Amino acid sequence: MAQGFQRHQRVAGQIKREIAELIRDSGVDGGANAPLTMLTITDCEVSRDLAHAKIFYSVLNADEQPIAEQWLDEAAGYLRSELGHRMRLRIVPQLTFVFDNSIEQGMQMDALIRAVREQDGDVDEDSESDDSSDPR
Repeated sequence: MAQGFQRHQRVAGQIKREIAELIRDSGVDGGANAPLTMLTITDCEVSRDLAHAKIFYSVLNADEQPIAEQWLDEAAGYLRSELGHRMRLRIVPQLTFVFDNSIEQGMQMDALIRAVREQDGDVDEDSESDDSSDPR
């Protein structure tokens, strides 16, 4: 088998770019009357037979997730049709949109790490003053 990316992985990358561009051009994720402040396509997984594509997305404001989900579900047919026009594929995959909460989880983990560091920083500062007389 050849080294590097397999075809379904290359197609997934292209679908990710095309969907992000289609969403940006639709105006749903910006502008004065847009229902969402920011909708981001984070990843795309395509089955080996190219029949199904799972597209992961996130939104800047977690409260907008239901709006984004509804919009993407309603626009899936249009987005698939546009993909068919833009990409040279014999089979255009069925699109399934999945909310990606990894960014939110990452922010929570960052806050926890920051809190622990602040606690350790307070403890370290106290212990440094005690250890300052130690010549090691």
